[in-house]
Amino acid sequence: MPLISSRPIESAVRQGADCEPEGDPVYTIGSNPEERDRLRRQSDELRAHSEALLDHVGVEPGWSALDLGCGPRGTLELLAERVGVTGHVTGLDFNPEHVAQARELARERGLAGVHILEGDARHTGLPAASFDLVHARLLLVTIPDPASVVAEMVRLARSGGWVVGDEADCSTHICHPPHAAWDRLADTFVAAFRLDGADPDLGRRLAELFRAAGLVDVGVQARADLYPIGHSRRTVRLDIVQNMRAKILERELLTERGLNDRAARAHLADPGTLIMPCLYFLAWGRKPTDQEVR
Repeated sequence: MPLISSRPIESAVRQGADCEPEGDPVYTIGSNPEERDRLRRQSDELRAHSEALLDHVGVEPGWSALDLGCGPRGTLELLAERVGVTGHVTGLDFNPEHVAQARELARERGLAGVHILEGDARHTGLPAASFDLVHARLLLVTIPDPASVVAEMVRLARSGGWVVGDEADCSTHICHPPHAAWDRLADTFVAAFRLDGADPDLGRRLAELFRAAGLVDVGVQARADLYPIGHSRRTVRLDIVQNMRAKILERELLTERGLNDRAARAHLADPGTLIMPCLYFLAWGRKPTDQEVR
């Protein structure tokens, strides 16, 4: 059974369509066709992470769920499966191209209970206590001031509802045997994040941010995913660096020659190379009920 009615969310979707984001949100990776393709693949690549989070908090049919920073696909399909035809899913992203593609996805897949909004994750314009579940994946690690987004996630969760997240810890990575080209590009990846004010090591702080925002029953898991030859996630760090090429060159972090990743990709194509692009932290927390607050 739903924990709150889905009708207020449907109303909020209509109202939120005219909401203007406040300020200038920064997504450090940026957006281009290659990056949007990567984000769509990511939904399948990290599905097991999201399933584990939803299993842990016990998402049920009839729930109202928010996928914050959903991108062109996010976890919209998975959330729709879990909440069923009696539930409701809202996706929100500040990039209008991502919003358009997510809406097209919902139409193509017949996801009648899924609605997509364009907005700023820091100031969504949605009414407080609107969702049984607020979910974000690899959002906080890419933006400045992640605590402001966590505060908004908590505001949007109903009394007793859940906030869940999956975030990377980018300084924790393994490439073995070591390779100079990989090290150069991996270090540039981290430097580019820091220049935008993002914290590439956000993952290790995720549970801490949840507790500081007032959530209770906070839990966390770490996942060290290794990827075999042929898996698209094996080269994800190199792929993102190439998607940030213009920014890296503009900021003189590397030259065109330094951005050449042929040697690094050849190293990763060796079945003897062990690659863990980053460590992931999955965290969850419950918003206290009114009785608990008293």
